[in-house]
Order: sequence, then C-alpha cells, then structure tokens
Amino acid sequence: MTEALRIVDVDRVDCRLVTHHWEFARARAADIDRHWAERRRENPSLYDGPVLLACRAELVTQEGARTLLLDAFETRFSRFLAWRDFGWPDESVYNCFSMPAVRSSDGAYLVGEMGADHSCAGQLYFPGGTPDPSDVTEEGAVDLTGSLIRELAEETGLPGGEGVAAPGWTIVFDRQRVACLKRIDWPASAAALAARARRFLAAEDRPELADVHMVSGGEFLDDSRLPAFMVGFLSRAFGLAERG
Repeated sequence: MTEALRIVDVDRVDCRLVTHHWEFARARAADIDRHWAERRRENPSLYDGPVLLACRAELVTQEGARTLLLDAFETRFSRFLAWRDFGWPDESVYNCFSMPAVRSSDGAYLVGEMGADHSCAGQLYFPGGTPDPSDVTEEGAVDLTGSLIRELAEETGLPGGEGVAAPGWTIVFDRQRVACLKRIDWPASAAALAARARRFLAAEDRPELADVHMVSGGEFLDDSRLPAFMVGFLSRAFGLAERG
C-alpha cells in the first residue's frame, strides 16, 4: 500500500447530485479532445457517455452514524478519462464509485479481470464502474447500492439478492479515487462462484470481463494489475494490514 491510502468503515454513504462547473474541463478542453481522439484510435469501443464524479467527499457523524457525504456532478467520460490519465490535476474532484466485495463461503473474494474494450484493460477490480445518471433517483440521490448490484449482474451474471450484504461500507481513499466497497457474503464456494461467472462470460457476445479470479490470501496481492485501493482492501480483509 502507499502512504496516501486511507481505509475507514462507515455506517452510511449519502450521495447527492449537484450542479458544478468543472473548470478543468473548460480550461483543458483542447487537450482533452486530443487525448480522447488518441484513446479512441487505440480503442474504438470507448464511448463518451455521461458519468458522475464528485466535488465533495467528506466524513461526518450524523445522529451517531459515521457517514460519507458525497456531492456528485455530471460530466462526459472523455473529461473523466483525461483527468485520470493526466494524473488527477484537479484535486478538488474525486472519482467516487461503489463495488461489491463478493466473498465466497470459504472466504475468497471475486475479482474481475477487465476486458480488452475497457479503458483499464487487464486490470483487476471488484465488479463495478463509475456511476452515471441512471443511478440518480427522482429525489436527486445517487443510489450507489443499486449501482453496485447492477454492475455485478452486468459483469458476472450474479444477482445481488442471492448474497447477504454487510450493513455498512468500507471506504478506501486512494488519491482522487474514493472506493465505496460493500462486502456481500455469498452462499457458494469459490470454485462454484468462479465457474458460474465464467459460464456467464462465455455466453456473452461482448463480455465486460476477460475472466474472474478468486483471491483467498496474500499471495495474489503482488500482482501489478491490482490497483492500490484493491490491495489495501484485500490486505485488510485477510488480516495483513491494521484497521484504519
């Protein structure tokens, strides 16, 4: 793990959609468009759809509950991708997302290997993605639980209702990434979970994942394809790091 990594447990995540003028997107528009054209030449499947980033990520205590407050705003994927690839030049903005940490009955975690069409092809993550306007409720809340359940089904074919979700969240702050991770205990072994997900991937015309892996200990954590927030969560889950 890096020194910048911070891991905390919270009772709630409260994410709301707000209006925000993103100066980076305006000031670097020409650079962003050039970068997008280059990335599209490398990977024509990339789509410049709307995504949600955050202009606020604050830990507070409300009515005795530790809460992560997020203010989300809408931008285009090309803007997000350039900001990420340029090294997060605007540190007032955060890439906040939710992911299911699916744990098998024998204690292994389900990790997806991103497919060739993904902007992070080959990297290893829990199923999930950057939230988008479809995750916003009529009341203006961003449903991060609904987002992770949807992504889990889309990427692995696993319906979230089969597992038992933990009551709270584990939040990993990794520079401008804010990973909101919810453990889901699944009533199946690691081998059964992997086999089921692989059957789903084999039946898809264009699966989002190239493969799935079941991580059951520290031997997997040196894999360079795992980003820091994943290493941090898994190290902690396997008792290899102290609680934050």
